[in-house]
Amino acid sequence: MTAPRRALIVVDVQQEYFDGPLQIQYPPRDESLVNIGAAIDAAAAEGIPVVVVQHRMPDGAPVFAEGSTGWALHPEIERRLDPGVKRVHKQYASVFAGTDVAEWLRARGVDTVTIVGYMTNNCDLGSVVEAEALGFAAEVLSDATGAIHLANEAGQVSARSVHTTLMVLLQSNFAAVTTTAQWVEALRSGASLPKSNLVESALAGREATALV
Repeated sequence: MTAPRRALIVVDVQQEYFDGPLQIQYPPRDESLVNIGAAIDAAAAEGIPVVVVQHRMPDGAPVFAEGSTGWALHPEIERRLDPGVKRVHKQYASVFAGTDVAEWLRARGVDTVTIVGYMTNNCDLGSVVEAEALGFAAEVLSDATGAIHLANEAGQVSARSVHTTLMVLLQSNFAAVTTTAQWVEALRSGASLPKSNLVESALAGREATALV
């Protein structure tokens, strides 16, 4: 098999997710931040293209108002950025919507995008789903992403449940889900990462449920 031609996409690692109302709850945000930094460092060491994305909203917005403290990248990300990193501002969940990210990746021969950053339940999910339609394979680093607790008219769910459920869902069809350490090893060896499919996941799920 041909080795994946990867790019690392760092999604919205902004202060809003550390100090604002959207604080990441699971995995612990300080732990995921360390892993995001490790992924950026590994990509730089291997010459892998890196895209760093910031969500932005207009002045007066309750979150991500451009130029605000919450809009800023976390210092651990900002200090790692060199001139070769592509910086992108977006206004939709997907990193591809309304940006030139897809064209930039294709110009560099990329066929596989690795997603890290926030949030699992919004921008990560939206980006991975759109990647499929654009013809990119996707990878998600489960310990370098994170979710929030949610409650609304439809019910409530913990961040842990949100994150775990979405990792299983993504692995079943949309992306290869792995840890940062496993991804770094694959990056160095040029190996592909395993991904399930809906049929295999459905059969395994039915069997697992029958055993409960």
